[in-house]
Order: sequence, then C-alpha cells, then structure tokens
Amino acid sequence: MKLLLIHPNYHSGGAEIAGNWPPAWVAYLAGPLKAAGYDDITFIDAMTNNVEEDELRARIAEMQPDIVGCTAITPSIYRAERVLEIAKEAAPDCVTVLGGVHATFMFKQVLSEAPHIDAIVRGEGEEVFLDFVRAVEDGRWYTDRKHIKGIAYTDEGEIIATQAAPTVKNLDGLTPDWSILEWEKYIYIPLNTRLAIPSMARGCPFTCSFCSQWKFWRDYRVRDPKKVVDEIEDLVENHGVGFFILADEEPTINRRKFTEFCEELIARGLPDRVKWGINTRVTDIQRDKDQLGLWRRAGLVHISLGTEAAAQMKLDLFNKETRVEENKEAIRLLREADIFTEAQFIVGLDNETEETLEETYRFARDWNPDLANWTMYTPWPFTPLFQELGDKVEVFDFEKYNFVTPIMKPDAMDRATLLDKVMHNYRRFYINKALFHYPWRGRGFRRKYLLGCLRAFAKAGFARTFYDLGKVGYWGPQSKEKVDFHFDDSRQIAQAQMADWEAMADRKKKATERRVAVRDQIKAEKARIAAVQAEARACGGGADTQIERTPAE
Repeated sequence: MKLLLIHPNYHSGGAEIAGNWPPAWVAYLAGPLKAAGYDDITFIDAMTNNVEEDELRARIAEMQPDIVGCTAITPSIYRAERVLEIAKEAAPDCVTVLGGVHATFMFKQVLSEAPHIDAIVRGEGEEVFLDFVRAVEDGRWYTDRKHIKGIAYTDEGEIIATQAAPTVKNLDGLTPDWSILEWEKYIYIPLNTRLAIPSMARGCPFTCSFCSQWKFWRDYRVRDPKKVVDEIEDLVENHGVGFFILADEEPTINRRKFTEFCEELIARGLPDRVKWGINTRVTDIQRDKDQLGLWRRAGLVHISLGTEAAAQMKLDLFNKETRVEENKEAIRLLREADIFTEAQFIVGLDNETEETLEETYRFARDWNPDLANWTMYTPWPFTPLFQELGDKVEVFDFEKYNFVTPIMKPDAMDRATLLDKVMHNYRRFYINKALFHYPWRGRGFRRKYLLGCLRAFAKAGFARTFYDLGKVGYWGPQSKEKVDFHFDDSRQIAQAQMADWEAMADRKKKATERRVAVRDQIKAEKARIAAVQAEARACGGGADTQIERTPAE
C-alpha cells in the first residue's frame, strides 16, 4: 500500500507571520499507520515548500499512490479539493480522502462541490483513517464502506454519512511519527529556532459561540503529563526543536495536570533547552496566579490571551464568560511573572464602529501587553453563531475565512474602512513598541525575544504578506478606495448543506418548543397543587393534607 499525505498550498497573512508551522496532523496520522505495519507513507508539505500544481501532479503521477489523503481548515478547503482533483487526474486508480474540521461538519457541501473526493473522515482521524486504509487494502472499500464508522461518501448521487466513530479514549496510546516532517523548514522567527506544535489535551469544556474546538473533539480529554514531556524531549533531542506551542485551546483548564507538566519539564532540565507558549483564558491566569512563577521556570515565555473584545457586550455575545476588567489584571500578573503577553481582539462584527475600534486601541495601550492582534471576526460556517447571523453573512467564499479578511460588513462602515482602521491600530501600537518598548525593556532573553517579534512583523510587512495587504492592494489610507478583497461571488452554500442546516434548525426549534411546553406543564401543575392546598387550608385542613398529584402529560 502506497500512502500519500498532502498539506495543501494555502497562505494568508495571519499566523504565518511568526514562521512556518509544522503540520502536526500528518505526524499523528502516520504514527498509528506505521504501528499497524503501513510503512510506505510519503508526505508532501505543499504549503511550506510552495509546491505548485504542475509539480504536484508530476510527483503524484510518478508515485501512483493507492490512497491520497489531504486535510483542510475552512480557508484552505478549495486548495485541498483541488489537490485531490489533481490526484485523480494523475493517478486515476487512487482513492482520495479528505479530513479536518471543515470537511467534518460541511461534508455535504464538500461532496457536492468536489465529486472527485471518494471519502471524508469526520472527526478525529487516527482510528477512522486506519480502518479506512485497511478497507482499501482488503479490496472492500466500495462494498463495505457503509460499515466504516466516522466517514461520509457519495453513493449514486446520494450523500451518505455513516455512524459517528467514538472519540479516541486512550490519547497516551497514540505515538506520532515526527520524523515524517522536514524539521529544518519549520522555523519560529522570533527566536530563529525550530518550532513544534504538540498536543496535551483534546476538546474544550467551554462552548464559545464562534469556536469549533468543542464541537470537533466532542469530549474533553487530557494526556498523562509525563507522556507529553516524553514527546517534547524527543522533539528536542532528535529533531532540534527549540520552541513549541501547545496546540490546545486552553491547556491550563486542568490545573493539576498542567502543574505536573511544568514540574516534569523542570525535573528533566528541559527549560534550558526549549521555550514554549500557549493560548489560554484570562480567568485561568487569575485562578493560578500563585503558579505563574512555576510556569516561567518551566520555560513558558509566551501566553496568548483570548481577551477577544474590549466591550463587554461583545464578550457576552461570544459567550466568553469573562469580564473586561479581568483582562487587564491577567496581563499585569503575567508581566510581573516575566511572561510575554499577547492580547487578541476580535473586530468586524455588524455593530463595529470607528469608535469601538478606537476603544480596542485604548484598551491595548492601557493594558500594555507585549503584543496585540486585531483579528477579523470570522463566522465558521459550522458554529452556532453562523446560523444565528443568517442573512448578515454575505460572503460564502471560504478561502477568505482566514481571520484577516473582513467577512462581515459592519453596519456603520464598509470593509475597506474597517481594514484601514485596523491597520491604523497596528501602526500606532507597534511604532510605540518599536520606539519606546522593545529595545529598552530588559536584557538578554527578554530583549532578544521582543526584537525577534518585531523582526517577524517587519519581515511580513515589507513582503506585504501581513494581513494579505499585497493581495488586496492596501498601501495606506490613501489607497482605501482601491482595496479589492476579490470575493468569489459564485461560491454559495450547496443545496444539500442548506437542507441539512434547515433540518437541524427545525429539530432545534421543535426541541425548544417541547422544553417550553414541559416547563409550562410543570408550572401549571405547581399552580394547581398550590390552589388545592390553599383550598384545603381554607376548609380547615392542615399543612399535611394529602393532595392527589396528577402527573403532567
């Protein structure tokens, strides 16, 4: 069995500012495959190596793989679909399969617009993909596919989704094959060192309305901290990694295990050899303020905080369960612990104005994080907030759902003005940092890291890859009228996907109606009982008078 895994060649001016990100998904898939005896696995990182279509076609034609697998987040979905279309052209007998969060929830959309995709893996891929590979090897893929849990496919024009597969219960039993990556290609620009993105947990107990993590991973599971450190130690010793970012949405949720993780790193002397960063919530920083010193000794140097919004009404809309004043306090605590802070602001909702954008800048200056990002609100098409927005969503060109393109148009301004005002915030914030902060704050590592961050921003700025400014033609306020986001208006929601959403909405509506009816029945029954009791007391009965209780229908 020849297996070919491909990371699609998609670029945007967001996270790539900090460097090239290693596609951890391929390592986590390749590990179980090799453990099961599938050794002939080739990986093409078309994104990092900027592999164009002609080269990709030639390599697939030469290899003639049995299975070609690809992954996609929402903005890379069209590139992934094209990868598998090229695979079918170059190797007609191969079986094509797509995974990832977008395909998991939008499989009807994907299979409607990309009939050359043979199967979609829905949810976690390690166990499902292995079952799929075995079915292809045994020649029972077409005859037995309805029995493979966790996939979707098309059968004579009908889109079929099999029973959902259970989540991976034993995360510690998964051993990723990190050797499949070209480690010299994955560099974290601020420290000019190799970068890894391991995982400590999957899932999230919170249900932020704009996020997909809690939906994709379903239940929240945490690995054995020692196993995670084993993996990091391997990355440091065998692959030269000098910086890692935990892939978890919030690795500090489980205080006990995160503390054990930090203590294990210290016990093995790893903080002298590798530094790291995380994303987390401001509430965890306040809860664990007595642990921040331990975190720093363990090598944690960078925390990106989901402050999300300066206005409380936005935090409430996002279901963040945090207060504005908590953001400033969390940043102060981290600064005192010598941990670099990055504040994330979500902008571009329908109620955004020039005044609210100015407010986020004032908060950024007041809170004084080391870094600040203004991220365009991007309503993932498979999240509750997307459904609630309804007709307010005008752009269905998912390639632009990249956090730097204004998908939503605020009521009070056009998209070009929104971009211009966001750039105005960036210019003011980082000019101030470059002149009065980064070169003069601290010595040694602190100064090196801050100047490295500035170098990363400058590199992306001069190359005009930052925020996709080169693609949209933005050169400053004077160019605002000429900005073109190049939305593909031909992209629309497929009829099959729309029907699925409508059916889901109908089920939710009926479930809500049933809950309301039950509550009304219970309320009416309590009122009836209270009335009977009152009548009994009025007739001389005591409080212990027995009342016949009629169950609510």
